[in-house]
Amino acid sequence: MTTLPSSSETNPASHRQAQVVRKTAETQITVRVDLDGTGAAKLATGIGFFDHMLDQIARHGLIDLDIEAQGDLHIDGHHTVEDVGITFGQAVYKAVGDKKGIRRYGHAYVPLDEALSRVVIDFSGRPGLVMNVPFKSGMIGTFDSQLAHEFFQGFANHAFVTLHIDNLRGENAHHQCETVFKAFARALRVALELDPRAAGTIPSTKGSL
Repeated sequence: MTTLPSSSETNPASHRQAQVVRKTAETQITVRVDLDGTGAAKLATGIGFFDHMLDQIARHGLIDLDIEAQGDLHIDGHHTVEDVGITFGQAVYKAVGDKKGIRRYGHAYVPLDEALSRVVIDFSGRPGLVMNVPFKSGMIGTFDSQLAHEFFQGFANHAFVTLHIDNLRGENAHHQCETVFKAFARALRVALELDPRAAGTIPSTKGSL
């Protein structure tokens, strides 16, 4: 079981990195992140479309992301996708440290042809997910579209963020899902950016997050 840092721990702003390993009877997952990266990604989950979506997070979030996952894909992709979300959330939580100086809030709208999605995120310390994405297809390649919710639920619960995801329109499930992941990446990037006007301060009137 990975031990997460206390809220008093701070990572150097130029090098906010973390690695988390999760091992269960169903999955074995290693996630490495650099929140101040260039968008480089090394991904191997065994689910091609899921790797494609994780690549969107890295590229558009400017997060270096290395994920190795071995799961019980002979059953289905549920445990693998959910546990990657959990482990990625833990890694982001660990890397961001005490949240001093971050913008905290981020939002983004992303279109792809006929599809448009909006994602809003708050590094509030309170996990919560509201997701409204009426997928037009149950399967996208070998990826069950229902598992997008499981990924983001796992992330929100373990990164301790409030996350609102809405697909505003779309007729193609691939486009719907891709706009969601791209908008998530862009919102994440904004929220994690360091605000030079708020250097060294917690972005909350409570004094802690």
